[in-house]
Amino acid sequence: MAEIPEDSYAQPWGADPRSSPPLVGDEREILTGFLDWHRQTFALKCAGVSAGRLSEKGIPPSGLSLHGLLRHLTGVERWWFRVQFAGEELPLLYYSDDDPNQDFDALDGDVTEAFALWQSECERAREIVARAGSLDETGTRQRTGEPFSLRWALVQMIAEYARHNGHADLLRERIDGATGY
Repeated sequence: MAEIPEDSYAQPWGADPRSSPPLVGDEREILTGFLDWHRQTFALKCAGVSAGRLSEKGIPPSGLSLHGLLRHLTGVERWWFRVQFAGEELPLLYYSDDDPNQDFDALDGDVTEAFALWQSECERAREIVARAGSLDETGTRQRTGEPFSLRWALVQMIAEYARHNGHADLLRERIDGATGY
């Protein structure tokens, strides 16, 4: 994954530093390759943006910001891979039943720490996926008790990032006109 230096949050615009998903490989290689590509894409959407601008909600009436998307994606990584699939008992990040939108609304805290936590959750998710013997292994949806496969979770996460990378495109263009990636 693209490292995010403390002062710029990712690589500056220019040559594409992302690792291309494999064109040939087994199912796990293809799915994890695409998920990592989307994670790297999100990091690039935030590249070179100051902490204050990352928190701008630039497309009214939407409450979305790059900082809010970062917090949301961090929570989603933890939720699907650690809590739902691996069954780890952890507190939810940026969410409570009383305040379900705090990932987007309460943009307090240090952005550098938020990026570090996101990277940590992504790394933990990679470890969980690598440790699984098969994409057919299942986790349990807490709210419904239904099983879901690791394959389903990977596809779900690719869709999650694809959707939010589209939002990030628009937000970044509003901030400084940058497009691409």
